Amino acid sequence: MDAYDQFKENQKKTWSTFGPSELYTGICAANLVAFAQIKSGQKVLDVGGGTGVVSLAAARRGAHVTCSDLTPELLETAKENAAIAGVELDVRQADVEALPFEDASFDAVISQFGHMFAPRADVTTKEMLRVLKPGGTIAFHTWPPELWTGRMFGLVGKNLPKPPVDVSPPPQWGDPNIVRERLGDRVTDLVFDRKTMRSPYLSVPHVRAFFEKFVGPVQRVVGMLEPEKLAAFRREFDALVSEYFEPDENILRQDYLQTRAKKK
Repeated sequence: MDAYDQFKENQKKTWSTFGPSELYTGICAANLVAFAQIKSGQKVLDVGGGTGVVSLAAARRGAHVTCSDLTPELLETAKENAAIAGVELDVRQADVEALPFEDASFDAVISQFGHMFAPRADVTTKEMLRVLKPGGTIAFHTWPPELWTGRMFGLVGKNLPKPPVDVSPPPQWGDPNIVRERLGDRVTDLVFDRKTMRSPYLSVPHVRAFFEKFVGPVQRVVGMLEPEKLAAFRREFDALVSEYFEPDENILRQDYLQTRAKKK
């Protein structure tokens, strides 16, 4: 197993507890499907689909959806969610850097806060476009680096050991200039938009408690820091949350970037 494969094995474990976060990511899932202009009868690949929040929204429109993710625990939840919703999903464990699909297999390739965590942005971009039909749509939601989630991952990264391999920072996918460069001349009709996710929490400490319990990278920080450093991390985390928490509504506010383009 090479260093990148080992990194991905660690990622599987890191994100295995993320399932309950679907209560929040589900808020904007239908927005991505609408933004991607998914239609009935289309063949759609959801990359980093996790528990299937976007896949279900696309399937409700009559699309034939493959929900793919690296983490098997999340895919099991996706199967359960599909059964509850009464829709059909093709659920596949898959690495976005080596998608197990033929060239030009899908009418649309979409991802909500998923593909951005693959280690190599160039490989990820190439693979997502490879399996997309000419004229097909690529669309995704990502976190801007200058806002809550992007800054939170920066804080987490500062407190974790440096990865053993070169990794593209996930929030870079939230910078339109970088996205434009990555997609390059392989696409046309590139469109960006901003939307706001308003996630319900009971307090600033409640946000942190949720992340410490369910968001793998934060769990890792909590598990490895000594008491004094952990206390300092928690103070910095709470201060960051406070910039985006609206106490009069018990809402954590976060803008996210929507990207859509057509493959040439």
